[in-house]
Amino acid sequence: MLDVEKRTIAKVSARLIPFLILCYFVAYLDRVNVGFAKLTMDSDLGLTETMFGFGSGIFFIAYFLFEVPSNLALDKFGARKWIARIMVSWGLLSGLMAAIPALSRATGLSNEHSFYGVRVLLGLAEAGFFPGIIFYLTLWFPAVYRARIIGYFMAAIPLSSVIGAPVSAQILTWMNGVGGLAAWQWLFIIEAAPAIVLAFVVLTFLTDRPADAAWLAPDERAWLAERLRAEERQRVVVERFTVLQTLANPRILGLALVYFGAVACNYGIGFWLPTIVKGFGLTTSMTGWVTAIPYIVGTVGMVWWGRRSDATKERTWHTAGALLIAAVGISVSTVIDDPLFKMVALTFGSFGTFAALPVFWTLPTAFLSGAAAAAGIALINALGNLSGFAGPFAMGWIKDSTGSFAGGLLLIAGSAIVAMVIVLVLGHNKELERAPGARAQPAE
Repeated sequence: MLDVEKRTIAKVSARLIPFLILCYFVAYLDRVNVGFAKLTMDSDLGLTETMFGFGSGIFFIAYFLFEVPSNLALDKFGARKWIARIMVSWGLLSGLMAAIPALSRATGLSNEHSFYGVRVLLGLAEAGFFPGIIFYLTLWFPAVYRARIIGYFMAAIPLSSVIGAPVSAQILTWMNGVGGLAAWQWLFIIEAAPAIVLAFVVLTFLTDRPADAAWLAPDERAWLAERLRAEERQRVVVERFTVLQTLANPRILGLALVYFGAVACNYGIGFWLPTIVKGFGLTTSMTGWVTAIPYIVGTVGMVWWGRRSDATKERTWHTAGALLIAAVGISVSTVIDDPLFKMVALTFGSFGTFAALPVFWTLPTAFLSGAAAAAGIALINALGNLSGFAGPFAMGWIKDSTGSFAGGLLLIAGSAIVAMVIVLVLGHNKELERAPGARAQPAE
C-alpha cells in the first residue's frame, strides 16, 4: 500500500504541480506588473499615488463579486474548461492595459477612469482562478500532503517577482518608443501573451478528476480515489456543510479575516516595493534586481515552511508564527533609513508573509468538501483579497498625505498581528486531517 501511495503522489505531483505553477506564475505576474509599469506609466497618464493605489486595488472589488460564482461554475463544468476560459479572458484584458490612452480618446473618459475600468474588468476575468486551483488540488491530494503541495503551487507568487521584476525592468529599459509605444505599454502586451497561449494547453493537459486520469495506473487511480473518498467520509462524520451553511459559517468568516491580514502584507509590499526601492536612488534596471531579493527568500520560506508543517502535522502555530515574522519585519522597516538594512527588514517580513500562505490553506480544506469546499475556499479568498484593494489604496493615500510609506507599512503590519490572534483563537482540529485508520492525535 505504501508503494502505491508513493508512486501515485509522485506521479500526480510531477504531472500537475509544475504546470499549475507556470499558470499561476503568469496569473500573478499579470496581476501585479502594474507595480513596475507605475515607474513610467504614472507620469504618462497623469496618475497621483492615490489614483494608482485606488486603480491597483479596485481589481479586487470586481474579483470579490465574482469569486464564489466562478468557483461554483468550476465545480459544475470542470476545472479544465473553466480555468482555460479564465486564462483567455484575463490575458486579453491584461493586454488591454496597454490601450488605456487609446480607450480614453475613443470614449472621452480620462486616463484615470480608463485605468480604473480596465482594472475592474481584469478582476472580473481572473475571479475564481486561485481558489479554483486550491479546490482542484483537494481533488487530487490527501490532506497530509496539502501544505507542501500548496506551498509548491503558491511559490509562483514570489517566483513571479523573482523572475518578473528583472524582466519587467529590462522591458521598461529597452522597449520605450518601439513601434510608437511607451515601454509600460509593451510591458502589458508582452506579459499578457503567455496567459492566452497557456489557456489552450490547459484544455489538453489538465484532467478534471482522478477517475479520468488515463496517465495513472489502475491501482494508482483506485488507491487515490478510495483515499480521497475515505477522507471525505471522515469530514462528513464530524459535520456536513451545505453551500449556504458554508457561506454563513463563523469559522469561514474568521479564516477570511486571517487571509485578509496575510494578503494585505502581500499586496501592500508587492504593489509598492518597486517604488520604495527606486527611492534608494537606483536605476530602473537595478531596481528590478534588488526588488527580486525579498521574493527569493519568500520562495524558499514558502516551500520549506509548508514541508515543515506537513512533517510535524501542526498548522496553528506555523500559520501564526509566520504572520508574527511578517509583522515584525514590516514594522522594523519603517524605522530604518539605511537602504541595506531596510531591505533586510522587508526581506524578513516577506519570508513571514509567504510562509504563512500555504499552511493557512490547510485550515479550511481540512473540514470542507465537495461544492461546500468550492464555495468556502472562494469566499475566504474573495473576502481576504479585499485587502488587495484596501492595502494599496491606504498605502497610496497615506503616502500622498504624509510623504512617507511608514504609516501604510505599519497599517499592514497591524493587520498581520490581528490575523495571528484570530488563528490562535480559532485553533485547528488535527483529527480532520488524520489519514483514515490512523491513530487519533491530540487537537492543536
